[in-house]
Formats: sequence, C-alpha cells, structure tokens
Amino acid sequence: MSRSNTAPMHSPPPYPYLLSAIDVGPFSLPNRVVMGSMHTGLEALPDGMERLAAFYGERADAGVPLIVTGGFAPNEEGRLNEHPVTMASREDALRHQVITRRVHGAGGRIALQVLHSGRYGYHTKSVAPSPLKSPINRETPRAMTAADIERTIGDYARCASLAREAGYDGVEIMGSEGYLIAEFLAPRTNRRGDEWGGALENRLRFPAEVVRRVRQRLGDDFLILFRISALDLVEGGLSGAETATLARAVEGAGANILTSGFGWHEARVPTIAQMVPRAGFAWATARIAGAVSIPVAASNRINTPETAEAMIESGAASLVMLARPFLSDAAFVAKASRGDRKAINICIACNQACLDHYFVGKPSTCMVNPRACNETLLRPQPAARPKRIAVVGGGPGGLSCAAAAAERGHAVTLFEREGQLGGQFNLAKVVPGKQEFAETIAHYADRIMRAGVEVRLGCAATAEELSAGGFGDIVLATGVTPRRPAIDGIGHACVASYADVLTGRVEPGRRVAIIGAGGIGFDVALYLAERGGHSHRDPEAFAAYWGIDRERLSAGALGPADEETPNGCSIVMLQRRAGRFGDTLGRSTGWIHRLVLGRHGVETVGGATYRRIDDAGLHITAAGEERCIPADTVIVCAGQEPLAGLAKALQDAGPAVHLIGGAREAAELDAVRAFDEGYRLALAL
Repeated sequence: MSRSNTAPMHSPPPYPYLLSAIDVGPFSLPNRVVMGSMHTGLEALPDGMERLAAFYGERADAGVPLIVTGGFAPNEEGRLNEHPVTMASREDALRHQVITRRVHGAGGRIALQVLHSGRYGYHTKSVAPSPLKSPINRETPRAMTAADIERTIGDYARCASLAREAGYDGVEIMGSEGYLIAEFLAPRTNRRGDEWGGALENRLRFPAEVVRRVRQRLGDDFLILFRISALDLVEGGLSGAETATLARAVEGAGANILTSGFGWHEARVPTIAQMVPRAGFAWATARIAGAVSIPVAASNRINTPETAEAMIESGAASLVMLARPFLSDAAFVAKASRGDRKAINICIACNQACLDHYFVGKPSTCMVNPRACNETLLRPQPAARPKRIAVVGGGPGGLSCAAAAAERGHAVTLFEREGQLGGQFNLAKVVPGKQEFAETIAHYADRIMRAGVEVRLGCAATAEELSAGGFGDIVLATGVTPRRPAIDGIGHACVASYADVLTGRVEPGRRVAIIGAGGIGFDVALYLAERGGHSHRDPEAFAAYWGIDRERLSAGALGPADEETPNGCSIVMLQRRAGRFGDTLGRSTGWIHRLVLGRHGVETVGGATYRRIDDAGLHITAAGEERCIPADTVIVCAGQEPLAGLAKALQDAGPAVHLIGGAREAAELDAVRAFDEGYRLALAL
C-alpha cells in the first residue's frame, strides 16, 4: 500500500505571507502584523495606565507580536495639549511599567512612540523650526534657537532611555503627519537660514541626528522605528526623491524599521476616511521599500487579512501596521491565524468613536466594538441565571445586544420586521464611501448565528406575541422613523423621505431639494451627486480625483485634481439654522463631505423658512427674500422620531422592558450610542 494514501492531509496555512516570521533589528517576530500608534485619550486619565495595559494586553494575548503606543512627548514643549502626556522623568517611566509587564506577560513586544507636536501643540509653549502658525491651530509657535534644537535632540535620547527603564523594547520616532520632525524637513515650515534649514542636507540633519543619538545612547539591542511621511500631501512638502533620500539617511543613522504615514493633518486630501480605497497608498510604501534595505511597514486603510496578505506578497512592504482594526477587533491576528475571516469585526473607517471622540476630549473607543479602550470597565461574564430574552429590532443596537447576551448564555430571540438584518446600516451602505458598513452587518449576522440566537426575519413582533412568549426581558431596539415636518404641501407627490431614496423605493428626478443638512442630508446629497459616476474606490482613480502625484515628482506629491464630471443633477441642500453647513458632522470627516459636495456644485441655503411645496417646487424665505427652488423631488432629511410604540403596550405585561438606541432617543441617528447601549445592557441582563 502506498504511504501517500495514509499520510495525513495538511491544508495550507491561511495568509502564509502575513503570518510568516521576520527578523527586525534585535528581535524575531512570528508574524508581519504591527499594532500602530493611536491617540486614545486614556493617557491623561487617572487610571489611564491600567486601562492602556488592559487594552494593549488583550491584543498581545491574541497574537500581535509588536505594539506601538500612542504618542508621548520628549519634553513639555512637545505636548499635544495641556495634559502632561510625556516620557520625561523617572516618575513617567515608573507609571508605564504596568503596560510593559502586561504585554511581555502575553509574549508580545511594545515600543513607545516619541512624538513632539511642534506647531501642532495646542498650548502656549509650542515651538517649531520657524514661527509659522498652522492653519489648524490658533497658537503661533516660538522659533527654536540652535540651543533649543540641541536640547530637544537630547530630550529624544533621554525619552528613549526612560522608555527602556519603563520596560519598552524600543521606540517609534514620529517623523510624519506634520509634527516637529516633518516641520524641519519641509520648506513649507522650515524657513531657517542656519545649518538646520535651507538645502535638503541641512533639513535632514534634525531627524538623522535624533535617530543617531538614540541609537548611540541605547545600543544595538534596542528597536528603533521611524515613522516616515511617505506622502506629505501639502504644498511645500517633500518630493518622492527627497523622501527616498530621507529614508536612506534615517536607515544610516540606525533605524531598524520604517513605518509609513500619509498626509499632514492640515492636508486637504483624505488619508484614513471611508472613501480612501483599501491599501490606497500601497504604491507609495512600495517606493520607499525599494529605497532601503531595512523592513518597511505599510499603513492606512488596511483592514482585512486578505488586503494585508496581498501587500506582503507583492513586496510593497515587509510588515503591515494596523491601528483602528485593533479597536474593532482585538483578536484580528488570532482569527486570521485560524482562517476565520468571517469572525473578524472589520474596521469600517467611520472615525465616529475613535478620532472624533479624541478631538472633543473624550476617550476613544469603537462604534462597532464598544469594549475597545473600556476593557477594565466592561467585563463580560457568563450569566448567573440564564433566561429567555427577546430583542426587537435587528439594527445596530439590537445586533449588539443580541450577540453579547447570547454569548453570555442567555436564550435570545431576535425579531426583525424587515427581510434582512442591519436596520439603518442598510441605508448607509449604499452611500458612496460607506460600502464598508456592509462588513459590520455581515459580522454581526455571523456572530449571532454562532451564539445560537433565534432570528425571525420579516416578523413585526406584537405586544401580544411578546407578552405570551415567556421572555424574562424584552429589549426594544426598534429604531426610528423619518420625521415629516409640518410644511404646507408635505403630502405632495414629489416629496420623499431619505429612506425612500436610499432603499430605491423612489427614484429622484434631476432637480432635487433636500430639507435638512445633518449627517443624513449630506449622505443623501452625496448619493445623488455621484449617481452614474464612480466612488473612487480604485487607488489610481482616487489619486487622480484628489490630485495626488503618483510619480511624486512635485513637492508634497500634489498635482492637479480631476475635474468633476457633471451628472446633470441639480441639488440644493437647505437648513433652518443659519451658519456653516456640516457643523454637526464628525471633526475628522466633515470637511471632506463639504469639499466633495462643493466640487459637485451642490448649493446650500441656510436660515431657510419652509413655506410650501407644490408643483413648482419648494417655496422658502431666506435672507429676507422669498424664493422658489424648482424641484422634481423634495427629499426630507429633517430628523427622526422613535419607534417605541411597543413600550407602552408592554408596560403592564410583566417582563422588564428596555429601550435602546433610536427607540430610546432619536434626536439624531447615533450608531455609536446604539451599539454601546446594546452591549452595556447585554452585560447587565
């Protein structure tokens, strides 16, 4: 008998390139995934170190071999804001030991990011190569003297030394995104006439000397990563050739790994938002990788294992650096390692609970994973007394609650009146740039199936059915219904709700008036403006649309943007409130939506009083004048009302009734709150 007939069959490993080992400086990593730096806001909290230890520790437990922390300043001038988030003293180092012990206990390695904010510092002590105010900051920095520069280089080396005392395996020196090192490099911000400015060789001195001094002080057994700006995307930035020269200089100074960043914070090109294609900047990373012999890590909009695998296989990078994907799923690597792609909760690049929270002073978390950065506060435990639970509504809140409750051991039945799960996410996923929302629906659908949730689609649960069902708790996640404002003629045949349009029940005409300019109004306007066109999901088309010079011959890699191709649709957005449109949009994405709609020629009218709707269109008063806006279709995006009628019918039925998400409060659609409320309730049941 042939031995081959009895030999065990071995399936090929999932993602063989991504999961292969690599040597980086003094260490060997078992796979090619690095957890990238993120500002979380936890650093400044009284219990922040403990919370960060739990946050990083869970990712190390699940197979992340190398983690980079959020940025810590090497001195007081380099702080991002008034909070003393620094690594500048022995006391700072001692506070961090809880983090490094936790990660090392899980078998992982961790590097401290050293970030000097430069002119991006939101405080009165900010410094920069030249006294030039950033367009996104109210403060004008003080120009650094030659003595300041020498002292600051020493502060970088001291910071790295303190990081080692804290137990860190290395540091990542932030040289990207428009912070201090990038400011020294770019003529845009470096107007110096001494040995630290002028010619490129002088502007390179600061980053090269920082790396050299850190290496000199820490020796060869300490890991140094340098975050290089692969594309500045601002006027007066570096060209591709200059970036390659910088990469070689940093390598020569002693860096072990180059990690990549894209775009200064003041750039008017999206780099991490939803409309950026997956791996949309791989081509820029590949060119840096071709200029050096040390490993280069790719970043930005790499959110699936198959995308990461393709980048490693193609040679565009030796490592992939994922940040927000580890907010949405701590076990990304572990799930990829066992080939369980469906189980991964994909980052959809919404920014709503991570960056947008951070920008308003709230700790970051994740819309689709409320436990992120709350690991010490939200600890799911098996249910002490499992019971039968009804969840009514299969949108974000209902899915979050049903999944977590069932995973705790409760018997959960989910009622959804539509024929599919997803709720309002089914509207969002058809908006250009928001296709990723479909990933969240698919993930939660798979998750509740695995947890044993009984799902009843096309079933509008009644109070009688729920009362007779023997449920111990009833969760109403029934969502919202579009509000119909009291406008004369609101029942006219030309009037449609946003839900009518986004579901395809109504095909709008070529002349459209949109009542309401919140997030939904902007989504509808973008949906209409891009009809018949493309959503720039291809990296090459994306670069052309936003004016990115893929040859990188120009300063900052900027070139002329493609002209918008009119689709024959006339769109007017209106709001009752005077003032700028889009003020309620997310801080990290609102500017993008305003810019895109402006390119499409969308007209905005603020301070509008709606008088009536008739065959002629929408009649308004604005700026003291009466006006008729001709419209084939008037789309109402004027808010929502809770669908909570079941609550009153069930109040005397016996089981405890809980309202979450839009059913509880519908002032504005808020998926972050819906996911969070659903999850927290599930842990409390």
